[in-house]
Amino acid sequence: MRAWRVERPGPAVSGPMRLRDVPAPEPVDGELLVRVRACGVCRTDLHVAEGDLPVRRPLVVPGHEVVGQVVRGAGDFAPGDLVGIAWLRDTCGKCRFCRRGAENLCPASRYTGWDADGGYADLAVVPADYALRLPPGYSDSTLAPLLCAGIIGYHALVRSDLPPGGRLGVYGFGGSAHLAAQVAIAQGATVHVMTRSPAARRLALSLGVTSAQGAADAPPEPLDSAILFAPAGELVLPALAALDRGGTLAIAGIHLSDIPPLNYQRHLFQGRQLRSVTANTRAQAREFLSFAGRHRLHVETTDYPLETADRALRDLADGRVNGAAVLVP
Repeated sequence: MRAWRVERPGPAVSGPMRLRDVPAPEPVDGELLVRVRACGVCRTDLHVAEGDLPVRRPLVVPGHEVVGQVVRGAGDFAPGDLVGIAWLRDTCGKCRFCRRGAENLCPASRYTGWDADGGYADLAVVPADYALRLPPGYSDSTLAPLLCAGIIGYHALVRSDLPPGGRLGVYGFGGSAHLAAQVAIAQGATVHVMTRSPAARRLALSLGVTSAQGAADAPPEPLDSAILFAPAGELVLPALAALDRGGTLAIAGIHLSDIPPLNYQRHLFQGRQLRSVTANTRAQAREFLSFAGRHRLHVETTDYPLETADRALRDLADGRVNGAAVLVP
C-alpha cells in the first residue's frame, strides 16, 4: 500500500515526509482494518512532521482525522461499516484519570499519527474500542475534519466556560475554529474572530460571526470567553486583555510558541483564567459527533490527492488553506 512517512522531521518546505510502498498493516485482536476514504490534515500533523513534537514512533505515518470503511471487523464493527479514527487511540483504563472520566489526561495515553501509524495511507488499523460512529448527511471529505478539528474545537469551547448567550472571541480561524464558531453560534453566542487571513475573515463573516478583524486587534466589545487556536504564544496577551471580568481563555493547540511576560493587573486580575486543552475523551467525541448529526455544520475543505500530502502540509504551514485540508486517496 502507499503511505507517507515522516523520515526527517523538519520544516515543511524541506520535505520531512516521503511517500513509500509499504506492507499493509495487520490488525491484532480487537483492532479494525480500515480502508481510508479521506484523512484530514491537522496542524498537529504539521507539528509531528516538523519536529515540534518529539518523535514517539520513528517513520510514523501521520493523520488522525480518518474516515474509512471497515475491511476486517472487530467489536461492534462489521466489514462495510463507515468509521472514524481520531487522535485518542488508547488509554490504560485503570489510572485515577481514567477512573474519573478524564481519560484524555491518562499518562499512558497513545495517539494516532504520533504513537501509531495514521491515515496518510491507503489502509489503517485502530482499536475497535476507540473507533467512532459517524453522523449522516456529510461527505467523506467533510466528515474528516470533524474527527479532530471539530472534536477539539468543541472541547475547547467547553473549557472556555462560555456562559449562555455569551460573547466569544476566536483567535485564528482554520479547520478547528470555523467549526467551534458554528457550534457557539448555534448555542446562542455572539462570536468575534481575530485572524491574520483576509480569506479566513470573509469565511468567518459568511458563517454568521458578528465581527472579524486582525489577529491581535481588539474585538468591538469585552469577551466572556476566548479560544486561541493559532499556535502563537504572543496572542495570549491580547486575548487575555480582551476578556471581561471573570473571563476565561482556552488554548486549544498541542503546541504553542513562547508566551511573552504577562502583566498581572492587565491580563489576569479580576478573576480572569487561562486554561489549556489536552486531547479529548471518547465521550466528548461522541457528544460532538451527535451534535453535528443534529445541527448541520458547514465544513469548509480543500481536497488534495493523497500523493500531494507534502504540498498540503506546506500550504497549511504557510496559511494558504481556507478551512481544512483533506487528503483523498
